[in-house]
Amino acid sequence: MACGSTSLWAGEASWFCCGNAWGPCGSAGGGACGNCQSSANHGAWPNASQACWDITRPDLCGENIPRRGCGSVMNVKHACSGATVCITITDCGPRTKEWCGEASCCGSECRTNRVVDLTPAAFSAIGNLDSGKLPVYLYE
Repeated sequence: MACGSTSLWAGEASWFCCGNAWGPCGSAGGGACGNCQSSANHGAWPNASQACWDITRPDLCGENIPRRGCGSVMNVKHACSGATVCITITDCGPRTKEWCGEASCCGSECRTNRVVDLTPAAFSAIGNLDSGKLPVYLYE
């Protein structure tokens, strides 16, 4: 897996549970790709497929997010601390349309609309799970 440095998107990151029980998560499904694990650096992307797009509808929030399917890799960077984690897309989400206009800020750095969900392992690599959301930049 090789994470790049080409800018892809910016927005909010939140976290979710998938796969076997781990940390704060009980057992959950394997995600849209079937291999998602809370203990791994995995993520969910709102345009992983057409079926995913139809559920998440980021376009309703003004986000015309590009298609990146199962197995795609992204580098997620915390907008304030600069901490990064390389993730593999293993699920569909978040349901961006449900949080249009929601913002995450740290200092004067703010990002709007949930555009990526991270597993607890990935989220905790760049921030505190207790915060629930982070402003992030995404690269590929």
